[in-house]
Amino acid sequence: MSKMRRLFGTLCFLAVVSPGALAPATAGLASDAKVFPYPMRKTVLDNGLTVLSVPYDSPGIIAYYTVVRAGSRNEIEPGKSGFAHFFEHMMFRGTRKYSSEQYNNAYKAIGADTNAFTTDDWTAYHAVASSAALEKIIDLESDRFMNLHYSEEAFKTEAGAILGEYNKNYSVPFQTLFERLRDTAFTAHTYKHTTMGFLKDIQDMPNQYEYSLKFFDRWYRPENCLLVVVGDFNQENLMALIKKYYGGWQRGSYQADVPAEPPPTREKVAHVEWKNPTLPYLAIAYRGPAYSDRDIEAPTLDVISQLVFSESAPLYRKLVIEKQWVEFIAGDLPDHRDPYLFTILARVKDAKNMDAVRDEIYAALEGVKSNPVLPERLAAIQSNLRYSFAMALDNPSTIARTMGHFGELTGDPESVNRTYALYQKVTPEDIMRVARKYFVPENRTVVTLSRSGAKKP
Repeated sequence: MSKMRRLFGTLCFLAVVSPGALAPATAGLASDAKVFPYPMRKTVLDNGLTVLSVPYDSPGIIAYYTVVRAGSRNEIEPGKSGFAHFFEHMMFRGTRKYSSEQYNNAYKAIGADTNAFTTDDWTAYHAVASSAALEKIIDLESDRFMNLHYSEEAFKTEAGAILGEYNKNYSVPFQTLFERLRDTAFTAHTYKHTTMGFLKDIQDMPNQYEYSLKFFDRWYRPENCLLVVVGDFNQENLMALIKKYYGGWQRGSYQADVPAEPPPTREKVAHVEWKNPTLPYLAIAYRGPAYSDRDIEAPTLDVISQLVFSESAPLYRKLVIEKQWVEFIAGDLPDHRDPYLFTILARVKDAKNMDAVRDEIYAALEGVKSNPVLPERLAAIQSNLRYSFAMALDNPSTIARTMGHFGELTGDPESVNRTYALYQKVTPEDIMRVARKYFVPENRTVVTLSRSGAKKP
């Protein structure tokens, strides 16, 4: 699946697919069979903590993910953006039982690879380690999620590091373009700010120690978290250890009121001046639906992204290969819990062609509205979506990330199978209907970026 989430750096739960990967699991996979080829179990503890476990033939190896269903979407107070990402950092600061150094040394001792990432909708902490170290991992992870402890001085130090990370990330044209795109497209919803947060909020973060404690208390609660364990383990032993170490974790009671975005009424346009040498960028975003494993519209837009913007599409051949107007072009609707943006991104080789590139994109989308896709072309796209996904599930970490992704969206791991079943149901009529609904001017935001002094498109 050629998802633009790879470009946006929000989530890439699909690994690079190698020929023949997972051949035994996917060979002869019927279109009506479940796309996820492994057994999975869902268990919910009395305190609300959800455990998703997937046995996988990886002798001596497990992947252990802790998924917090809180990302930048949950930053609802004005002036407080960036805290979900902030906690990705602070969760490595240690507890009274295990200092930061002791925590890191413990993982080094078992030869584990551990890290974390934050997105708009969720934050994930993950490790790949020896299955013999399962109890130690559960001890370490349960302790920091239940007993995180940091001083105000440590908080201010990390807040300064986050400002440095922001400055580094937004020294890249694309990141700044994407920040402006979201700020322009949204007016009320918290998707208006990126996962990093608004610069003014990050600059003020050293003054928000007390709020940081409140944020942790709200969201780092068992009913808002999932544990995903994949690989070589014994189910009975796993659950006994999880109940032992996580059983005392207390539920919370906070409920967020994420503001709904009002319906768009007009096209929005913005331009970013870039002071350093750069090729121009063009971003076109259409308001799209939220993720759903029941409704056909989001899966249909995924099919459209392949139909119009994949490397086998006529538009790609025309703009990249034949006319050589752009270095790349891609389009995608990343999965989000609330309505998000179907975004098309192109890096144009010469600013004089910016308008022409834009018009070619509009023409391609108009064509989808009135020209039914050939049945064989649709079948090929549906097959590619299904098999490229299944073939990527070839190691514990990728499987765990996939389960974490669908788990954070709905809380139900079976969403993965329902989603891929929907892809198979998309019809040419669905494609035309959905394209007519979403690809309209009043639903559109256009942001361009070019070097200062260059002619604006």
